[in-house]
Amino acid sequence: MKVKEIEFANVQLSNNRPFVLFGGLNVLESRDLGLQVAETLKGVCEGLGISLVFKGSFDKANRSSLKSFRGPGLQEGLRWLDDIKRQLNIPIITDVHEVAQVKSVAQVADVIQLPAFLSRQTDLIAEMAATDKVINIKKAQFLAPEEMVYIVDKFESFDNRKLILCERGSIFGYKNLVVDMLGFSVMKKSFYPVIFDVTHSLQQPGAGLGSADGRRAQVTELAKAGLSQGLAGLFLETHPDPDKALCDGPCALKLESLHPFLDQMKDLDSLIKSQTYIDTA
Repeated sequence: MKVKEIEFANVQLSNNRPFVLFGGLNVLESRDLGLQVAETLKGVCEGLGISLVFKGSFDKANRSSLKSFRGPGLQEGLRWLDDIKRQLNIPIITDVHEVAQVKSVAQVADVIQLPAFLSRQTDLIAEMAATDKVINIKKAQFLAPEEMVYIVDKFESFDNRKLILCERGSIFGYKNLVVDMLGFSVMKKSFYPVIFDVTHSLQQPGAGLGSADGRRAQVTELAKAGLSQGLAGLFLETHPDPDKALCDGPCALKLESLHPFLDQMKDLDSLIKSQTYIDTA
């Protein structure tokens, strides 16, 4: 099957290469915690031979409740991310919510993320495309996989073809998400790298009385199911103590479980990609 390869910061990303980990914190809680998680991720990934892109949000503008923690904000958050990037020499991915944030984020991030709820916002897409950065497009929870082609067309019309498509689950009734495994092959028809946000796919939106609940106990099962489809990367959020995380703790993998988890994921990914694709059309 034809694939496109995207290269940035010594990372090679495509659907037929070993998977890349986009891993980190849902939202930056402090500079020290971000550095701690990034150091652990780097050590584990280097030991296993997995390429890493560190993820951390400086602002979660879509929290359910006005009282929910949003993060340090644009300026402080970017300072923390820049510190992590420079100290550990690792690439960074973070998301934007407004057109006015894009240029500042592009000065630090290697990959800019288009949030799921905003994935059809044309003005935001145009501003992101103009940075010439790699763009991670989160598939909205209300979109079918085949509808991603229209978002891709927007970016390509603005002369940016450095695209990643990211599955993060689809709305299934109230307070529940499901992942359609057949959707991965639909998105792969674009030939762009497809990654799987496994921890957000475990969300139960609004089930936590003003915040999301989640099913982190099932992260291994869902990640295995996703990687079995031959993907370019796995998107994963982790925390030293998920029960005390300030955002999406119920979905986050415990940091202490990172090594055995990734060890299994690497073995599975290697097995899947060693097999010859069978065209049954």
